[in-house]
Amino acid sequence: MASRLPDKLFGVRDAFYRYFRDGQGHGVPVTVLPRGDSAPAPLPLTDEAILNQARARVRRLAAHHDGDHTFCVGTEAGLVQIESEGERRFLVRTWSVIRGMGEETWGASGSVQIPERVIAELDALGVASTLQAAGTRRHGGMVAALTAGLEDRRSATALATLHALASLFHGILDHPPGRSFWRPSPR
Repeated sequence: MASRLPDKLFGVRDAFYRYFRDGQGHGVPVTVLPRGDSAPAPLPLTDEAILNQARARVRRLAAHHDGDHTFCVGTEAGLVQIESEGERRFLVRTWSVIRGMGEETWGASGSVQIPERVIAELDALGVASTLQAAGTRRHGGMVAALTAGLEDRRSATALATLHALASLFHGILDHPPGRSFWRPSPR
């Protein structure tokens, strides 16, 4: 794991447990090792910038530890601006990148909209610095600040990582016995 932040480490561990133990019915040992640095990076302001930072973390991790670990994981949160029908909204989203089994997959968490009253007079950079100050490491990050603690950095990291794992293993691992998935009827 390309981080030393406990919320990110536990979020990645939660995702692996959920995918393999709960989703696949396999009890597998999971060890998440903190690697890399936790120095704060500038808050990314687009999905592409968030993903690029997560991918850069994975590349650095793989360059120093490739072959030491089965999977390399990088995760990053940021601010996304979306416009629809002339209305601008800001959302917080987390991306996880997994490199393993000769592939790289990406997964995103859900998004939390920043209320308009919070950003009414701020530009994108003002919003970013306000949220970075409000969502601290001790308090679960921006997601926790926006959801009053109902969700946090750990749960957002877990969901993004779970989505990347699902993409990585899609079609490789079967679903567990007794668990069926909806399939369209043949025509």
